[in-house]
Amino acid sequence: MSEPEETKLLTQKEDKIYQTDPRLIQPTQQDILEIFGGSKAGQYSKFVLAALSSLPWVGVVASVAAGLTGAAFDLNGEKQQDKLNKLIGLWLHEHQGKFTELGHTIDEILTRLDSMGEEIKQRIESPEYLALVRKGFRSWDQADTMEKRQMIKKLLMNAGGTKLCPDDLVRLFIGWIDQYHEAHFVVIAQIQQNPNITRGQIWDNIHSTRPDENSSEADLFRYLIRDLSMGGVIRQSRDLNGNNEFLKKSTRGLHRSPTSSTMESAFEDDKPYELTKLGTEFVHYVMNDLVARIES
Repeated sequence: MSEPEETKLLTQKEDKIYQTDPRLIQPTQQDILEIFGGSKAGQYSKFVLAALSSLPWVGVVASVAAGLTGAAFDLNGEKQQDKLNKLIGLWLHEHQGKFTELGHTIDEILTRLDSMGEEIKQRIESPEYLALVRKGFRSWDQADTMEKRQMIKKLLMNAGGTKLCPDDLVRLFIGWIDQYHEAHFVVIAQIQQNPNITRGQIWDNIHSTRPDENSSEADLFRYLIRDLSMGGVIRQSRDLNGNNEFLKKSTRGLHRSPTSSTMESAFEDDKPYELTKLGTEFVHYVMNDLVARIES
């Protein structure tokens, strides 16, 4: 491409180029804090830096931009500097969506936490919480759906705004968000909304018809139930005694049905399911809005 053509292309895209924050052309730490933390950058700088430090591409974009800009001083002065800045702007514009989403996420978390008063400031700046922020934003960055990113955001809000959920549980819940698929979360939501629901009822609430037992749909449903059961998120409903101990199921007085020649259906309607206590905590801190404010 000749120089006039290249200049024309840059001129045509100039409006879009400068939608990218110009401070990213030669970013300083303060610039990055202000871009992603907004007016709360100074007050919550540790949070913002912890979040950004867990995202390798943020450092790559900033360092490449700074490196290319610095190289311009060895070329043909102001004209070449301006051309390189525009090329950097084009490249940064390709990342604009990711930058924007990250900035909105950080701003939402800080806005919610900031509304809870000064008593949470110590929690937000603690090494324990900042470690959760770094872990959480690594997962946020690798999440392949908006739903998972929303879950991470809610969990970090709740982890910063309450002492009721131990940090070990927060780390476990981040792992569950990484591990499970949206189909798992649909099953969790059904059990949370309808305690003691059976597998058949779960399926019927989600789908209009039941497939054959020997089908990929039935196999997937068995997998989801088994995965969540083995992971400690759901279980078959159990009775408790006065000491909050689980009771064994009694078979006394029950009429044994004739031995069946077929295996249990993926959509059986006799065994109710419930969330475990861990599963209940997961729903509370990950699928709900901000929980009760931190204890003084």
